Amino acid sequence: MKFLFASDSFKGTLSSETIIKLLTQSAKEVFPGCETEGTLIADGGEGTVDAVIAMTKGTMIEVPVHGPLMEETLAVYGKINDDSAIIEMAAASGLPMVPSHLRNPLNTTTYGTGELIKDALDKGFRNISIALGGSATNDGGMGAMAALGVKFFDQEGNELNGIGSDLAKVADVDISGIHPGVKEASFTVMCDVNNPLTGPDGATYTFGKQKGGTPEILDELEAGMKSYAQVVGKALNMDIDHLPGAGAAGGLGAAVCGFLNATLKSGIETVLDLIDFDQMLEGVDLVVTGEGRIDWQSAFGKVPSGIGMRCKKKGIPAVAIVGGMGQGAEKIYEFGVESIIPTINGAMEIEEALERAEELYKGAADRMFRFLKAGMGIHQG
Repeated sequence: MKFLFASDSFKGTLSSETIIKLLTQSAKEVFPGCETEGTLIADGGEGTVDAVIAMTKGTMIEVPVHGPLMEETLAVYGKINDDSAIIEMAAASGLPMVPSHLRNPLNTTTYGTGELIKDALDKGFRNISIALGGSATNDGGMGAMAALGVKFFDQEGNELNGIGSDLAKVADVDISGIHPGVKEASFTVMCDVNNPLTGPDGATYTFGKQKGGTPEILDELEAGMKSYAQVVGKALNMDIDHLPGAGAAGGLGAAVCGFLNATLKSGIETVLDLIDFDQMLEGVDLVVTGEGRIDWQSAFGKVPSGIGMRCKKKGIPAVAIVGGMGQGAEKIYEFGVESIIPTINGAMEIEEALERAEELYKGAADRMFRFLKAGMGIHQG
């Protein structure tokens, strides 16, 4: 009997490492002598670089960069091997880096993310994965591209810095100085949203408010983004506005696709490929996955659906242990997950459930393995 454990962390309570430890304990207690293996997992959001580097036995590279407000800071990205690197844009341009009273997407930039990409190219990496998400920015990726050598000019010929308020000023783009490594590199962008660059479902109106944008600020940014899309689209001879995922990370999706010829790919699918998850499934009898809360959204690019579909293709059953179930959680059954086991074992306040997270998870794991053992004893009539 071989079990594989591949659960997302329960944010704020249980790490993937702790979950693997608890599942291993329960499995060994109920099935003495069983074989177990665990893998850290993430879906392209926070913690993706940590998970991939841990599983591939890679290393972290620390780089001095400029944060969302052009402050000097340090950020890290991951070296998977001599050719491959993985970057989280939130490490250099993330919302938590901006104090709440200073959050205003007119003033923030992705310049630091561009510096991470530049460093990776300078060091010879030519297979680069970039996780979008958690950004403090709405600059259309202008800052990141500026760090890579692209120049943006206003009508007077002045070079622009690449912050949100510069979008409306862009009158000309010069791509001749872009980093030479770009042409030699292959970029994969982890993105699980299909939002266009502009419009009601675009970068500004969908994500701008959470970055500090007031209605007035959002209107100004949207007008600027529309103008920016036209100018950049003309310079690149392509429509960057309506690319699926163009609106991700405040428009960084549009820039990496347009300037870097990046391929957009589901975050969880990218992670599973990077850690060679399909190989891990060889000889496995059951996979245990999960996340803190499972609902209808879990079927779209989250860890349980990604794991479940890989298991389904191999004919291996998967179950999910979760902190809680929300509306439409059962939709995950269509994605290879056979059953959902919540950790909550009685009526309790959310605070109590969080405080007892480890105890409750271990109890759920015990129940699951015991039920599995009971099912194995059912006589087929």
